[in-house]
Amino acid sequence: MNKRYKGAVYIVLSAFFFALMALLVRLAGDLPAVEKSFFRNLVALFFAAAVLAKKRPAIRMEKADWLYMFLRASFGTLGVLGNFYAVDHLLLADASLLNKMAPFFAILMSALLLKEKLSRFQMGVVAAAFCGVLLVVKPTGQNLSLGPALIGLLGGFGAGFAYTMVHLMGSRGVPGPLIVFCFSLFSCLVTGPVMLLDFVPMTPSQLGILLLVGLSAALAQFSVTAAYSCAPAREISVFDYSQVLFSALLGFLFFGQLPDALSCLGYLLIVTTAAANFVYNLRRTA
Repeated sequence: MNKRYKGAVYIVLSAFFFALMALLVRLAGDLPAVEKSFFRNLVALFFAAAVLAKKRPAIRMEKADWLYMFLRASFGTLGVLGNFYAVDHLLLADASLLNKMAPFFAILMSALLLKEKLSRFQMGVVAAAFCGVLLVVKPTGQNLSLGPALIGLLGGFGAGFAYTMVHLMGSRGVPGPLIVFCFSLFSCLVTGPVMLLDFVPMTPSQLGILLLVGLSAALAQFSVTAAYSCAPAREISVFDYSQVLFSALLGFLFFGQLPDALSCLGYLLIVTTAAANFVYNLRRTA
């Protein structure tokens, strides 16, 4: 399969698993965000270790690759913590909007750091997809205090920068499972001590849900790592907006939430721009 096709498939899979993870996080109840984040990464750590032990990929990394790995883990952890903090302190719609800035940062960082050229059409379709997100989440601006908003935006920047490092390491032959393992290990080492300072006991059902959160996060991380290892951000990052569609479907199935007319228009705009971007890249390559 063409790498661009693979990248598109993997990014849509990651969007589904991230949407499922968000659903499970909400179902886990009122637990500290850092506690949820720790379990999210702990399961992914064991999952990645099992894959590494089974496949035993040849690992040949230069000093520069370890630097990229550190940057991926650091900014990825920043992205997770920033998103969780925004969710805890802002309206969910506002926090979601700030988190959806990650694809913009991924494209920007790819252009600045990897010297990937962007056409006006590519910039336009990503902007159009973001307008679709605005129609869906409809940020109100209420309770949008400067501190949490900047932290949430910083989280989006961290995720976008991390995805750029994933693509860079993938192009240099660094195995995807190793990237996920190092990121999960680093995140656990950062969030573990903080969690112990403010640990809240969980019920058996909450523990089970958090384990499922970790499994969903692991599958999402493997998918997004594979996606950005196959194709550059400018070609596939717009497909990340499909997470909004999956979230809407899961919200309807589990909470009976029905989208309004503006949301439906946003869904249509997101799907249309994603398809237009993909067709554009195919024709340009041909």
